[in-house]
Amino acid sequence: MAKMPTVKDVAEYAGVSVGTVSRVLSGEAAVKPMLRERVNDAISALGYRPNVTARALRTSRTDVIGLVVPDITNPFFAQLAASIERAALECGHSLMLASSHNDSEAEQSHVSAFLDRSVRGIIVVASSDGSGLDLPASVPVISLDRRFGIFPLVSTNHAQAATLIADHLYGLGHRRIAYIAGPTDTEAGRIRKEAFVSRMDGFGKTGEPVELEIAYGRFDYESGERIARELLSRPPQSRPTAIAAASDQQAIGALRAARDLKIDVPRKLSVTGFDDISLANLVVPRLTTIRQPADMLARRAVSLLLEEPPGKGDEMVDGSLIVRGSSGPCPQPGAPARKPESILGKPDA
Repeated sequence: MAKMPTVKDVAEYAGVSVGTVSRVLSGEAAVKPMLRERVNDAISALGYRPNVTARALRTSRTDVIGLVVPDITNPFFAQLAASIERAALECGHSLMLASSHNDSEAEQSHVSAFLDRSVRGIIVVASSDGSGLDLPASVPVISLDRRFGIFPLVSTNHAQAATLIADHLYGLGHRRIAYIAGPTDTEAGRIRKEAFVSRMDGFGKTGEPVELEIAYGRFDYESGERIARELLSRPPQSRPTAIAAASDQQAIGALRAARDLKIDVPRKLSVTGFDDISLANLVVPRLTTIRQPADMLARRAVSLLLEEPPGKGDEMVDGSLIVRGSSGPCPQPGAPARKPESILGKPDA
């Protein structure tokens, strides 16, 4: 049986010291890029695999990052997890993923399990504002997108982003608007709603008032479809001309309801979302939404987690408005209608 390569073998192949190899394997940022590349090339050439268990016994931690998300079936969190995994790999770490299914007890159980496995650090997208644990100071924890306990948060600037959607719809002439909010037990859901409402209130004080209706649901397709169906089943003169949703899933559900009720989007109804999941650019019409920079958020969360000492302050990243075909000018009385298109493909036969 061939002898397995050791750290010493890697050091000799790369022409560096054993200490340099160890620093690269532990993900230390201070290693010069040229040396890091030589070590990684040597690891690949020799097929070296670090003894994670032995290292954990020496250092009391592995080079594994734990990630807890509320719902892995949510496309935004799936995209975020993929971005975190790429960022972790670039820093010489692997990712251990768990989904809490929006259950704070399950979330705490996953965090405890990560601690038992001596992870390098933990990133948590919280299930609700009330979640959080008293964790040992030796294990860094970063909140991502949603606040987890008292730990520092990396997120999109939800207030700034919600304001962009409000400006867009008001600028298109919409004055009867419905807002489908997210869960009230999440900071992100509350901030998005409050910023949208505040902006519309401001418009009413300086220009034409807005008739704004708020409905509450989860961030999923079912909530968007159910709420939109209720809103759009009213007579044309009393239903909204625009629906702003707090997530793309809600917005796509609203598009489904509009299609079923034969309400043309965007000629008779504008619909906007929040997140810019991959599906937002595939539905028909393509969804106007807020793009959350998932790659940037992931890189900052991983970077703060691995810093020595770990980052302590919150970081906000601006979202951007992506205008597509689901939003248009407020419909005028008597405007001709056309046959609505299917949400996921060509017009129905």
